[in-house]
Amino acid sequence: MDIATPCGSRKKSSFGKRCLLIAKQHRTRLHILGRCISMLLCWHNHSLVDDY
Repeated sequence: MDIATPCGSRKKSSFGKRCLLIAKQHRTRLHILGRCISMLLCWHNHSLVDDY
């Protein structure tokens, strides 16, 4: 702990940064999952057309 920082401001800042980082990671995972699902759906549609 740093004594020079005022009354826990460092803890609040690091907690906020950690929450933002976790939220960003979850948003990224959801985005990737959505892209994968849409790619699989589109691939399924294209594979039906390529069979003939």
